[in-house]
Amino acid sequence: MSIVRWYYHNDDEEGLPLRELDIHPELLQILEELGVIEIREETIRPRQLQRVYRMLRLRQTMGVNIPGAAIIIDLLERIEALEAEVDHLKR
Repeated sequence: MSIVRWYYHNDDEEGLPLRELDIHPELLQILEELGVIEIREETIRPRQLQRVYRMLRLRQTMGVNIPGAAIIIDLLERIEALEAEVDHLKR
């Protein structure tokens, strides 16, 4: 998961080849089918990889299943967007 952590903090938009990730290919396929990530030409973008990393943390630390983690990540991202909008409107 060290590569995942590096890309979690990397803003580069270039995709990372899936074969270089320390993540089981079936898990990535499930996440793509759930609409959590988008895989293009056997690569994943850093922003998408952030979502995977957050989901893996939820699974490891809290024992949340994959669909539950996907819902939590989606809600957290919506909350972050709303908080950013509120901050913007306050200015």
